Amino acid sequence: MQSFTLSDNKIFIENSLNIKNAEELLDFVNTKTADYKKDKLIIDLSKLDSIDSAGVATIDQIIVDLKKQSIRIEIVNASNSISKSLKTFSSLDIISKISQKEKDLNFLEKLGNSGFIALDNIKQFILLSADIFYWGFLGLFSKKGQRRGEFVLQSNLIGVNALPIVGLISFLVGFILSLQSAQQLRQFGANIFVVDLIAISMLREMGPLMTAIILAGRSGSAIASEIATMKISEEIDALKTMALNPIKYVALPKVYAMIVATPLLTIFSDIIGIAGGFLVGITFLKISPTAFIDRMASVIVFKDIITSMVKSVVFAWLISLVGIYFGLRAKGGAEGVGRATTKSVVTAIFMVIIADSILGLLFY
Repeated sequence: MQSFTLSDNKIFIENSLNIKNAEELLDFVNTKTADYKKDKLIIDLSKLDSIDSAGVATIDQIIVDLKKQSIRIEIVNASNSISKSLKTFSSLDIISKISQKEKDLNFLEKLGNSGFIALDNIKQFILLSADIFYWGFLGLFSKKGQRRGEFVLQSNLIGVNALPIVGLISFLVGFILSLQSAQQLRQFGANIFVVDLIAISMLREMGPLMTAIILAGRSGSAIASEIATMKISEEIDALKTMALNPIKYVALPKVYAMIVATPLLTIFSDIIGIAGGFLVGITFLKISPTAFIDRMASVIVFKDIITSMVKSVVFAWLISLVGIYFGLRAKGGAEGVGRATTKSVVTAIFMVIIADSILGLLFY
């Protein structure tokens, strides 16, 4: 016999609500509310003797479904035992408590909470950095626990495949930088100084910085999304179950590849960027190729090359660390992967710029 009845705007649930008849209640409510015109529905539990977790989940589902139809649900006349079961098993009740708790926080409490979260993130990032540095150093002498051929694969993905976009952006940056400067230099007959500007700026600043920003958006996001997907699909937990260290097995090849590929891409970026300035110099400013090359050889010092390489290594370390960090902390399904990827790109670019500022102060 059916234990559900609808009278006016009130549903009566009688006897028991459990896994055996939970689906029946859901179908009953969906059928009866298909053409429901009122904005409120009451669920009367005065005749309900027992309920299990499946029954509570069904009521939660009814509340969620009817809320989409702008129908409010009110649960009345529940006995003490039924009320305890609802409080124990209802996820909606937990969500409402959390939301209410966050809503009740004042400004200073919210500020303090944000501070504690930020400190925890910094702590976890430092611990991950130490972990990767430790295993990365040991990994140079022992390949145990690492995938064979993964370093070469990651080097191709991070380095070789990035050559076209790095070359194009670097050429355009060098070309535009020289073109904008040339107009001013021509007024004072100082055409030759465009060589100083483009050579020094590309080596010291634009080459490593533009390469790092491109890799943060291209390779850093790929690292974060791949590891985040593995985390959410529980592949990381599976590796731990098989006694494989996720840092050594998944992260280290990416770190090695990033640290090797980034300086090489930076050298490529420096050369292509200077080539863009060279094109402007010999066409727009009428500087002879020989004069351009001689002037460039006289203004470039060894410190400029070292600066470019040091910056590229630091940037590579930061980009790979940020991608791994946000990937390992991802949660929440496909949406969590998107959030982790977005955060990794934004944070990596921010940290690269901060690091560039600090290194600039140290070197100059």
